[in-house]
Amino acid sequence: MPTFDKEGFLFYRKKDAEILFKAAFITSVIGMFLFIADFGFNKSEYIQKLFNTYYFIVIALGIIATILRYLERLKKIKRSVIIFDVVTILVTLFILFAHFLGEDAHRHISFLYNDNWVKFAIILTFIREFSEQNINYKNTRLNPAQLFIVSFLGIIFLGALLLMLPNATYRDISFLDALFTATSAVCVTGLIVVDTGSYFTIFGQSIILCLIQAGGIGILTIASYFSYFFKGGATYENQLTLGDMTGANKLGEVFSTLKRILTITFSIELLAAILIYLSLDKNLLGSFFEKLFFSVFHAVSAFCNAGFSTLPNSLYESGFRYNYMLQGIIVAAFVLGGLGFPIVVNIIKFLKYFITKKVFYFTGKKQSHKPWVLNLNSRITLVTTSVLTVVGTILFYINEYDNTLAEHQGLGKFITALFGAATPRTAGFNTVDMTALNFSTVMMLFLLMWIGASPASTGGGIKTNTFAIATLNFLSLARGKSKIEVFRREIAQISVRRAFAVISLSLLVIGTGIILISIFDSDKNLLDIAFECFSAYSTVGLSLGITSSLSSMSKLTIIAVMFIGRVSMLTLLIAFFKKIKHKNYKYPVEELTIN
Repeated sequence: MPTFDKEGFLFYRKKDAEILFKAAFITSVIGMFLFIADFGFNKSEYIQKLFNTYYFIVIALGIIATILRYLERLKKIKRSVIIFDVVTILVTLFILFAHFLGEDAHRHISFLYNDNWVKFAIILTFIREFSEQNINYKNTRLNPAQLFIVSFLGIIFLGALLLMLPNATYRDISFLDALFTATSAVCVTGLIVVDTGSYFTIFGQSIILCLIQAGGIGILTIASYFSYFFKGGATYENQLTLGDMTGANKLGEVFSTLKRILTITFSIELLAAILIYLSLDKNLLGSFFEKLFFSVFHAVSAFCNAGFSTLPNSLYESGFRYNYMLQGIIVAAFVLGGLGFPIVVNIIKFLKYFITKKVFYFTGKKQSHKPWVLNLNSRITLVTTSVLTVVGTILFYINEYDNTLAEHQGLGKFITALFGAATPRTAGFNTVDMTALNFSTVMMLFLLMWIGASPASTGGGIKTNTFAIATLNFLSLARGKSKIEVFRREIAQISVRRAFAVISLSLLVIGTGIILISIFDSDKNLLDIAFECFSAYSTVGLSLGITSSLSSMSKLTIIAVMFIGRVSMLTLLIAFFKKIKHKNYKYPVEELTIN
């Protein structure tokens, strides 16, 4: 019988532990595939029992692997991870306890007997095991822009395949329509070729919901933060890549930025879902689950500026068009989502400073003055957003007073006008009949859709800061100034160059889309086609009613325009053009004739 010294014993123990960890991860991945197949296909009772048996194996391996990690490296694990693991294991054991007792035993916990709770435990196990894997973006040989694009393409194609599962729809769906829906969801657009509520089952709608959430904040954001949360660190290369994606100012702030993004997203969505639930008419949606799902779906769709709705006519549906409280909540959610995460964080920081300053003032204490708590980026974004919303609301109110607003009274007219002016800036919900709008209103919507939301937000368009820089530029030229100055600050030339590149590329993409659809669907009205392309590029989701009747080639064109609008043409160019090194020379400068 062989004997081992202490080092040999430790080596083999570590090796055995690694094998167990790897087995736990692989079985959890397979478990997730079975989880999807479980919901996506109809199965015999025998197959279902096999699935359930495998689920229990996955859960058991997950619990053993988690406990073993503590035995191997207790001092390296954070308190927050310990709390998560303890809660997860207790919940999982409680679910298993209820399941094996049977439905008739212990009536007070019989609701946990449902197999769906076991599947929930599978998700928790997969999250834990996936987060323990070493994710190194350097090994992908892709730059941040390419990685960003590939992650979106991957989610889109996976989403399309999931939407084609038999139990995802009430009737068969073509791959093109599934791809269109998945692209629209991931790119948080909202254009649809089939009715979301009547065509997709609850399982299918849940897939769309997950695609919207993943597209809104980015799958890499979620995966990277979970990995960081459990492992407590990340490689230098990963931090550089994520820094480029999240816009973090300092390398050390990458994961704190990710944490803020996730915290803000889920907090606002949770609050919006609660408020939506409370605002609903009890007679419109029957069961508690229907109201809950409706609330969560629309909260996520609103904050992510997706514009998807389970109602056939969006919020214009009978019974919802006069629910002004619901409309106000939706507006608040998509405006916050459209402001951008850095802006929301900066606003929260400013409010804390402002409130603290007032408290100190009333208590007679002195507080040190902090200049520029609200930075230039936030000021320009807030001013531009406010001006566009106010002017848009007034024009919508005047143009549609005796038209689409005629059925509303008093405050209802104003809220509907506000909704109509705010939603084109990438939200995509509608509370009026879009086909009945006056021509002048449609022209205004073109401009609002093209401008879109703010940078680093869940929305699309050329962005408010781009529009603001362009406006400030021609005002500076008119006044004979060589620099763009605002709020006693000078706008950097690189920002000006980026702004005009974004404007030029957006018009190029939209124009190409209009030309192609005009060729493929020559019977369609040019105004309708242009509206569709502007809506697709700016990831708005509003339509004048031609989306479902487009030909296959036109649908593919809209898919491409939606994708380019979400990732931006500039990002695509950066991804595929090799960067040149800066050289220490300068050519003679000459001016060109412009006008």
